[in-house]
Amino acid sequence: MHVSMTLITAGLLVGFFVGLTGMGGGALMTPILILFFGIAPLAAVSSDLVASLFMKPIGAAVHLRRGTVDKRLALWLTASAAPAAFLGVFILKALGNGSRVQNDIKVFLGVALLLTVGSMVVKSWIASRRERAASATGANSAEPNPRVTIRPALTIGIGVFGGLAVGMTSVGSGSLIIGMLLLAYPKLRASQLVGTDLVQAIPLVGAAALAHVLFGDVQLVVTISLLIGAIPAVYLGARLSATGANRYVRPVLAVVLLASALKLVNVSTDWTLVVCAAWVAANLAVSAVRSRTTGSPAAERVAVSAQVG
Repeated sequence: MHVSMTLITAGLLVGFFVGLTGMGGGALMTPILILFFGIAPLAAVSSDLVASLFMKPIGAAVHLRRGTVDKRLALWLTASAAPAAFLGVFILKALGNGSRVQNDIKVFLGVALLLTVGSMVVKSWIASRRERAASATGANSAEPNPRVTIRPALTIGIGVFGGLAVGMTSVGSGSLIIGMLLLAYPKLRASQLVGTDLVQAIPLVGAAALAHVLFGDVQLVVTISLLIGAIPAVYLGARLSATGANRYVRPVLAVVLLASALKLVNVSTDWTLVVCAAWVAANLAVSAVRSRTTGSPAAERVAVSAQVG
């Protein structure tokens, strides 16, 4: 068994962006493995899940130390998401192993990425509303982390949907689940959303990874290569995230995710370029309008960080 330097480099880049932005690795790594390394979709999903299982605890430990984890909410999510992720792998395997199934997995992944981009738009909109409300009321951004009332049925539904997505595509933890939590619990601070998601993601990803290992889908050399690069890079990215550098990276990652999603659902290169160019132009226009109407540096930061989270 020989580790791959190119995969180590990919793991390093993705791990750095995961630590810097808080975005789930599946949304970045799995498309890279499929589109650039030619790895079969099922093997890419499986190997990324196992690698993510080793990366998640790094960020989770940081948030637990800082007290930015709603443990009650994490427990409710875990109770539904982890079994759903395990079930998602069984559903995936029930589809078969042929070339058509591999293509279906690519399409599933592309749809999951498009949903992720949609959740980024929602998060950007909510962040903008919060910023305007805070500016209007002069609210103190340093207020303690709020304690929310748990909504069991809605939380279980979020866990089931997110768990199935993770089990079948490796995408969902860190993207879809955070987006849905933001809608269900708008009073939670951003740090609480990320911290709570990271903690519940450990058993969630663990359940999905275990199911893939049991089915023998994991390519060990791919996983080890990714981990060699990703583990130190996640830590470095997390340290740099405190400087605010992530707000410059996130818009670029949004375009990368959109382009990856379109290619995975078999959109032509020409149309992919057209859609991505339109996306960039629209975001620049929105950012310019917000800057003129608010004149607030904070509002500009919200606009610049649009679409990703």
